[in-house]
Amino acid sequence: MSVRTPSIAFGSSWLGEPIEKYADWLSEQGYLTKTVASRVPLLIRFGEFAWERGAREWVGLPAHLDAFIEHQTHARAETLTAERRRCYQNELRGPIEQMLRLLVPGFVGRGRGRKSDPFHDRAAGFFRYLYEERGLREASVTQYRHELRAFEAYLDRIQLQSLQELSPTVLSAYVIDRSPRLSRSSIIGFCCALRVFLRYLHRQGFVPEDLSRTVETPRAYRLSSIPRSISWGEVGRMLEAVDRRSAVGRRDYAILLLLVTYGLRAREVAALTLDDIEWRRERLRVPERKAGHSTAYPLSPIVGQAILQYLRQGPDSPLMKESIQEAQGSRRHMQLQDVRKVLPRRSDPAGYKRGR
Repeated sequence: MSVRTPSIAFGSSWLGEPIEKYADWLSEQGYLTKTVASRVPLLIRFGEFAWERGAREWVGLPAHLDAFIEHQTHARAETLTAERRRCYQNELRGPIEQMLRLLVPGFVGRGRGRKSDPFHDRAAGFFRYLYEERGLREASVTQYRHELRAFEAYLDRIQLQSLQELSPTVLSAYVIDRSPRLSRSSIIGFCCALRVFLRYLHRQGFVPEDLSRTVETPRAYRLSSIPRSISWGEVGRMLEAVDRRSAVGRRDYAILLLLVTYGLRAREVAALTLDDIEWRRERLRVPERKAGHSTAYPLSPIVGQAILQYLRQGPDSPLMKESIQEAQGSRRHMQLQDVRKVLPRRSDPAGYKRGR
């Protein structure tokens, strides 16, 4: 092996041959020419540093790696916080260790993906960009690191090695894969981080087109976690738990039957009057439905009996307007909020856990 005097020019560096081998390997892995060219000056500086410290054979280069990183970090000590220092050191270490794995038999280094920033060897400079250009705080950068580590793990799982292979299909599949495990706010957060990362990749030339527009945040509604309905078993337990020995219990029992039997809204139950029940024809008329419509239903014997038991045994709180005016005169009418309070009050004793 011939030893050459180091210089700034690529061809005259004593590491010219391994650097060229490493550049060829990067190209084979799908790295852009711009990315490969950006790493060459770092490798040349490392070669010069090792030469000045007495290195004359490639196999001895790993012994100078930590000292080189410390030397480079010290030169920027005044501009680096503790977190930025770690980020900068990872950006230095990644390309050099990649080259040494190709060059030195048995060299492992610290390995990829343990304490290093995600994509430190495929999108160098991203976290420095977050700090220096976007001016983000440590907590925000930590969140980006968490989100991108999850994205990196997903790409490893599907065996996508080159960022140039990213596509709208891959990104959409990742969003669909991860969203079910996250809350509404977390989904918005990781989609935002992913879009910022994709814009950076395009700006730096790591990918040929801007894919950030293809990342759409899935629709997540504020109350989407609340169950749309409860099972018939839960309905039965809730009705059985109502104590009908009291007037309030008989009233709530009648209201619950109207809700679960006919699917009425709370407003529709509150608006019912005795005139809406045709006892002889066994019909229940619901006049104030949505959009101003009215509907007539067959009067269920169970519902009719529950209403009669409540009315005949002297209500403390009115279920229907006319019953109050005829029997209690000055008592207030059933209000919408009265009906809305029935289900929460009766579901807890029945052991049904509501969404909120």
